[in-house]
Amino acid sequence: MRITKESFTTTYDKYKNTVYSVIFNYVRNAEDSSDLTQDAFIKLLETGIDYESEEHLKAWLIRISINLSKNHLKKATKFSNEEVPELPYYDEHNEESDILSAVMSLPEKYRVPLHLFYYEDYTNKQIGDILGCPESTIKIRIKRGREKLKKILEKRGYNDGLQDQLQIEC
Repeated sequence: MRITKESFTTTYDKYKNTVYSVIFNYVRNAEDSSDLTQDAFIKLLETGIDYESEEHLKAWLIRISINLSKNHLKKATKFSNEEVPELPYYDEHNEESDILSAVMSLPEKYRVPLHLFYYEDYTNKQIGDILGCPESTIKIRIKRGREKLKKILEKRGYNDGLQDQLQIEC
């Protein structure tokens, strides 16, 4: 399967939210996330490689998104010592933004696997392949990430029912 100019629009529509979410998990800035999302899809057009399947294409896009994000963060730290705002466009104080804020406050090594597991429906093995870690490491990071998220939500006064709803059983 090769991405052509004709199939690009369909692919973009299908994966733009996934790519944006992965990038936002790293850079935590809406403008930079949008720019890097465009860069990821430009790379997709430029590569011209054959993809074995839709799943291979999606994994490739996620890997490219992670690499672009890490490169961006390396460049940003060279030019600025300012902290990146945690959640620049979530001003409302509602349950959903509080939960997103809690997830985004987790360290990257927990936040990214949790995102890939719960939002992108990847298995631990697939996440390990994407992130270049053993499956056992991913299992531990997801478990510890859920534990940390549970503690954050408890401190913020969320009850057990909400935690059960979010599938944050430790």
